[in-house]
Amino acid sequence: MKITEVDAFQVSWTPDDTATQRSAFVIIRTDDGLEGVGEASPMQGGLASLGIIRSNLTPMLLGQDPLDHAVILDRAMHALIKLGPEGALTGALAALDIAMWDLKGKATSLPIYKLIGGAWKTALPFYASIGGNGERSPDEVLRVVEARLKQQPAAIKIRFDNPRTDLDTDIQGDIAKARAVRKLVGDAFPLAFDANNCYTVGSAIRVGRALEDLGYWWFEEPVQHYHVRAMGEVARALDITVSAGEQTYTLPALNDLISAGVRMVQPDIVKMGGVTGLLRCAALAHAHGVELVPHQTQPTVGHAANLHVVAALLQNARPVEWNDPSTRTHPLFENPLVPVDGLFHLPDRPGLGLNINRTELARRRR
Repeated sequence: MKITEVDAFQVSWTPDDTATQRSAFVIIRTDDGLEGVGEASPMQGGLASLGIIRSNLTPMLLGQDPLDHAVILDRAMHALIKLGPEGALTGALAALDIAMWDLKGKATSLPIYKLIGGAWKTALPFYASIGGNGERSPDEVLRVVEARLKQQPAAIKIRFDNPRTDLDTDIQGDIAKARAVRKLVGDAFPLAFDANNCYTVGSAIRVGRALEDLGYWWFEEPVQHYHVRAMGEVARALDITVSAGEQTYTLPALNDLISAGVRMVQPDIVKMGGVTGLLRCAALAHAHGVELVPHQTQPTVGHAANLHVVAALLQNARPVEWNDPSTRTHPLFENPLVPVDGLFHLPDRPGLGLNINRTELARRRR
């Protein structure tokens, strides 16, 4: 089996289309008629990653055996290291890795989780990840939480999505919203709080102590993600679990977070080397005794790949992340994965298990 084509493109989330609402996909085709689909991080539409795939990575892949994906992509990483190593390059490699795992599954007629070693569970609970709460009043936050509770999530995370240049803008208001959500769901329901990097160290510790009193499960990215030492300082000062890692793109960078004191890491499969990269992250987390709760906001390809890895690796898996309902769960796929009675069910078809709707692909491709 040899790679004959690498097709990298954007897909619009909506028929009317806006440049900021697009996913970044890649399809790899082989000489025996198989094709695998992958996804890169959609930051800025994923254009930087797609450009690297087209201009730099495709010539390295043509004629190669996709079953050699780990060797091929590690060589590519080091050949193009001055384009990264963090960011667009690793996002591009993640998309290609996912696509080649999809090909591997189709070549062997097995789902990806079987190739990894089997699934502890094929029905996985999720947590509802609710964004945009920085701009909402406490009552508005509660209305959104009530709506998401109807999906039967195992936990809820409230995100604030504030501008990263405006720190500590409404500490009392943020705590008030956290308190209101706790009152709504009761003392026993698992909750998480995602600051989206919007506090200084002292304010993060202050908010974290309030979250401890409210019984929150974890406190996500309280300070700027690139201030690794500051993230560790907050983590060591608090009893609540501090998490980080969704904006980390390499294994050494993830190790730096763990060494700083972060006890829950959240790498994202469409940023951190795809399936192969996330498997390596899991080994690192296990070796250091920290929790692995992967970040995941892409509801089709990235989500499916993440489910396969989580199901195969985590015996006592935390709920997977499910982002705000949106048009990104678009009809590009005939069988997009959506929760049923609070659970995501792993597809048992080969590879990722997703079927492309060719008509919609033609309509939404950009």
